[in-house]
Formats: sequence, C-alpha cells, structure tokens
Amino acid sequence: MTAPEETGEDEDDPGSPARRTRRRVAVALAVVVLGVDAVLLAWTEMAWLTLRVGDAGVPLPLAALAAALTTPVLVLAADTAAPGSRAPLVPLALWTLTVVGAGLWSPAGAGVLPPDWRAILLLAAGVLPGGLVLSWRTTRHRVLTARETARTGRG
Repeated sequence: MTAPEETGEDEDDPGSPARRTRRRVAVALAVVVLGVDAVLLAWTEMAWLTLRVGDAGVPLPLAALAAALTTPVLVLAADTAAPGSRAPLVPLALWTLTVVGAGLWSPAGAGVLPPDWRAILLLAAGVLPGGLVLSWRTTRHRVLTARETARTGRG
C-alpha cells in the first residue's frame, strides 16, 4: 500500500477519496444503527401494550406515547446523518414492518398485537408523527435545493 504522500493525496483534504469513503461508511453505519434501534423500539413498544393500571385493569397507552416520541427522533437522526437522501425512511419503514409483521403473525399463530384499539393507536402514534417529520424534512430539502439552484443559476 502506498502512502498518501507518494500518491499526491492529502487525507486532511475534505475532497480526498479516502475521506469520502470514510464518511460514506460512517453514514451507512449510523443509518444501520438507527434501523436496529427502530426494530428494538418496536418490540419494546409492543411489549408495553400489555401494561394496565389499577384493580380494574385499565390499559395504559404508554407504548403509543413512546412511539409518538421516538419514531420522529429516529427519522430526524437519519436525516441528520444523510441529509437529502432516503435514509430517514429506513427507521420509519423498519419500525412499521416490525410492528405489522410481528404484531400480526408469529410461528405460533396470532401475533403479539392485541385485537383492539391499542394496536391501532400504536401504529398511528408511530407512523403519523414519523411520516410528518419525513414529509417536512423532504420538503425542506427540496425547497433549499430549488433556492440554491435558482440562486446560482444552475439547473
């Protein structure tokens, strides 16, 4: 392997191939970690669907609250890692597929989602806020790209 000085490359140069490759690997790793987080959060939130309060056993919608707070954060984190790409879709899609897949089907028969309003609330609380954040960020990137194109006269 040749040293960077011998090839004329400067590893401190932001445009160097080595630095771009390291950045791509770091971004891909960040998106993979966010995807794993989304799957683990989906399983945790499905487990929390069984929480009940009091002697009457009133269901506690803690899972829906957690989903409403965590899925938008995962989408924002993926957008921060890879702005303007499809990376923010990864955690939202994995979360949704995990809840729907594991919630409806299992090797033993029915999945882990209860057949009542809690399952619908969990799905809505995870998908709607995450989808809104995804939509806002995508629109923002498109507007900023259009402004930059109009400003520079390229396009």
